[in-house]
Amino acid sequence: MKAWGLVPARGGSKSIPLKNLLPLAGRPLLDYVVRAARASGALSRLVCSTDHERIAARARELEIEADMRPAALATDEARVDDVARDWLERTRGRGEELPHVVVLLQPTSPFLQPQQVRELLALLGERPHARSVHNVCPVPHNLHCWNQRVLAADGAVQFPFEAERERARNKQQKPKHYAFGNLIAVRTEALLAGEGFYAKPSYARPIPQAYAFDLDQPSDIGIAEAMIAAGLVGLDHMA
Repeated sequence: MKAWGLVPARGGSKSIPLKNLLPLAGRPLLDYVVRAARASGALSRLVCSTDHERIAARARELEIEADMRPAALATDEARVDDVARDWLERTRGRGEELPHVVVLLQPTSPFLQPQQVRELLALLGERPHARSVHNVCPVPHNLHCWNQRVLAADGAVQFPFEAERERARNKQQKPKHYAFGNLIAVRTEALLAGEGFYAKPSYARPIPQAYAFDLDQPSDIGIAEAMIAAGLVGLDHMA
């Protein structure tokens, strides 16, 4: 099962300018997923999709391909599903043979582990009927949707799942819920058919919550560096 990795790394970012090149513990953010993907040994091709020459230059320094995406797919509204499909269609248009699977490698998931790439592809291989697979992490009890609130215009609190919350006040009584982890793999034919990265049926594999860390805001930099310094995540592939 031939698999390629796609690293979406747009230059524009409202939260942090050129976020994908942000220094994290002395290395550009982009380096983390690229090094993890390469160390997995499971991907025969790695391509960075970007609209910014500085990001493209860093991708080449990491010895992976840089694909300059069309301007129409470099906006805040552009969907990564469309970016991937456009890349695949242009690649096929050049007469190149496409892979069976595309793995989405997001630079904002710096704690991706090489074995997580291998394990997710193995899960897809074990389920021939699956169109996509992704990993997930447990949602903490205090963030469970049955505990969430919405505020009315006057500040009054409402529970969207009030009946469910009344039936299950402690965490043992609530069903386990999961959030996105750090990795998605989808069959190429599903992407080309417009089904997106979460093409159904989709299956998931749980991972520890620490490895699902998502770097999105400036304050996340200090948190991520503290996690690295405390040894809460393993990063042997970055040595």
